[in-house]
Order: sequence, then structure tokens, then C-alpha cells
Amino acid sequence: MKNSTLFMSIALVFIMLLSTSVHAQQFSGLDKSPMDAASFPSSYKDSNKLIKIVYSRPQLKGRDLSALAPNGKVWRTGANEVSDITLYKDMKLGDKIVKAGTYSLFTIPGETEWTIILNNDINVWGAYTYNEANDVARINVPVTLEEEALEAFSIAFEKSDNGVDMYLGWDHVRVAVLFSM
Repeated sequence: MKNSTLFMSIALVFIMLLSTSVHAQQFSGLDKSPMDAASFPSSYKDSNKLIKIVYSRPQLKGRDLSALAPNGKVWRTGANEVSDITLYKDMKLGDKIVKAGTYSLFTIPGETEWTIILNNDINVWGAYTYNEANDVARINVPVTLEEEALEAFSIAFEKSDNGVDMYLGWDHVRVAVLFSM
């Protein structure tokens, strides 16, 4: 009787061990195009922001910029999800007043100018579902070429006389976009 109770207990523990799977949490590796943010003012100590963008930073890795952000085609302005740009107060993009809020930032690259687009569609992947009917504002801005090449797509803000300049840069291409107040 003792042996059968002991055997039953061991069998029960063995069955429980087999039926219970213990897994460590699975964490993904680093993203190939890591997410980043830029804002103005850029100081983390200054919580009174005027503008902020959250975007993913693709890298050239020996590829041509024109293959990653083709001229004449709507681009998500980064990688992965479309970039989200938040205006914390009403601002002008070109001659259009844009209300404070969060928008997607699409661009249409070109050799001599880029079209900058603020759109109401947020939380979308890429530019696959881009809908021009949901554009809030569009502006064409000139392209400049710099000697220094940037491996990773980058966005930065700087104060200007009339507001805030947003700079987009990748490879040798630079684009400046004025948000005025």
C-alpha cells in the first residue's frame, strides 16, 4: 500500500511537470530601424514643447537612398509605422494654419524639392494606405545637398525667426521645413 501511494505521488508530480511548461519571457532583439524622437525645444528639462516627432530611423547600409525613399512616390518619412508629428499649439505650414494635434508626416521625395504632407491618418504602417483626401497641409520645399553623408535618416528642430525649422536629412540630402507661428 505504501509503495503504491508513493508510486502514485511520483507519477502525479511527473505528470504535473510534463503538463506545466515554464517559459522565460521572450524579448525581441533590437529593431533594425530604431524608433527615435525629436522635439523643440529639445531640452528634456523643458516640458513646454512646441512640436515633437516620433519616427523610425532607417539606415543606408550600402543601399541607394532612391531605392529606400523613391523620388515621386509617397514615403512614410522613416521606417515601419508612419512618423507621428505633434503640434502643441496652432502653427502654419506654408499658408495653411494647422490646429494643435497629432498628424502623420508623409513626404514625396524629389531631386530638387520634396513635398511635405501632414495627414489625419495616424497609427498606420508605411504609406500603403495613404489617402490624399485626409491631407491637412502640403508644402513643397527645396532640397540641398551636403558634403557630409548621414548613414541613418535623421530629424532635428531649430528655432527660426518666425517659428521652428524641422530638418530632414539622409545621405547627402537635406530638407528644411518651416513651421511658423
